[in-house]
Amino acid sequence: MTSSSVQTTGSAAPGSELSFDNTEIAFRHSSNRDLKRAYWLFKLINVNFLVKVGPPITNFAINIGLPIKGIIKATIFRQFCGGETIAECTPTIKNLQSGGVGTILDYSVEGEDEEEVFDNTRDEIIRTIVRADGDAAIPITVFKITGVGRFSLLEKLDAEETLTADEEQEWKKVQARVLAICQKAYDAGVPIMIDAEESWIQETIDGLALDMMRRFNRENIIIYNTYQLYRHDKLESLKADHAIATKESFILGAKIVRGAYMEKERKRAEERGYISPIQPNKQATDRDYDEAVKYSVQNINNLAIVAGTHNEHSCRLLADLLNKYNVDHNHPHIYFSQLLGMSDNLSFNLANARYNVAKYVPYGPIKAVLPYLFRRAQENTAIAGQMSRELGLIVKETKRRGI
Repeated sequence: MTSSSVQTTGSAAPGSELSFDNTEIAFRHSSNRDLKRAYWLFKLINVNFLVKVGPPITNFAINIGLPIKGIIKATIFRQFCGGETIAECTPTIKNLQSGGVGTILDYSVEGEDEEEVFDNTRDEIIRTIVRADGDAAIPITVFKITGVGRFSLLEKLDAEETLTADEEQEWKKVQARVLAICQKAYDAGVPIMIDAEESWIQETIDGLALDMMRRFNRENIIIYNTYQLYRHDKLESLKADHAIATKESFILGAKIVRGAYMEKERKRAEERGYISPIQPNKQATDRDYDEAVKYSVQNINNLAIVAGTHNEHSCRLLADLLNKYNVDHNHPHIYFSQLLGMSDNLSFNLANARYNVAKYVPYGPIKAVLPYLFRRAQENTAIAGQMSRELGLIVKETKRRGI
């Protein structure tokens, strides 16, 4: 990694040479069988009815013991997940690495609420750091605060309600788990991202993330917080946090995304009668996302970003900005990121042009990861244009291969 005083050089190739239409590069890591599976999977995902009825039917079938785990594992799980354990992710890690793309191991177990589970999750996240230590194929790790602490406790903290004595002790345990994870990341020299969550617990998460950056981001980029730009206040939050980092002499780590909780956020705001934190339209989100990327590149010496996006325009904008400001493609303060199983035309073409790219590789027991998988399917149907693009690229590559 590098310090905040790093000097940039201009050895990058012109961004205009970057193509996201090269399917040979995009699917070089995929076998003919992989392509056919992806084609039919995305075709099925595009059928809204199946996506709506699939989750309850699947959960019911698993709960009564029907043998459908094998079908899930061979289809949607294989497309979007690396495996059920870290060890099972090894083939995926190597496959991505063969195309110059890094792996972000993402332990995707959700919705738990017991102290023992929180401790187990802390230990599993630490195992991802240990696995990444010394392996360039896993350049970044990630976790959610709700993986190591109770949602309703964070909600109470955000609302500035008085905690009971037991809750005070519980909160100390959450902070200790976060510190243990971040300390391990620092000791190993492995950067770790703290994912964003719902707005009504995010202020507490933001405070924790800044505290960890103050402690561990003095010389190298270790801790990243996440900024969801579909919130109308997050561009200013990014700038305000950067001002704090500049004043207090640490590197701000920022994963920049559009966002993941829009429908839930708007519904809650309407039900409770407060102004929604979500942007009025997609244009406003896109504007703030692009502005956040520009601001970050302009302040690259003490601001490191992971640009999490499946948007071609945003990827090209960032690539062009690096050229405009004479920043190396592989500068350690700049990463592009996409999800496993999606937008390979972005990930592998960017990596081929020697930009830093890492894909989220979720893993965990099939039943525990189902909420993540269903969310991916629901997001995909909500982005019909992207799915048409994905299918079009797959068809183009199958024709090129003559299969």
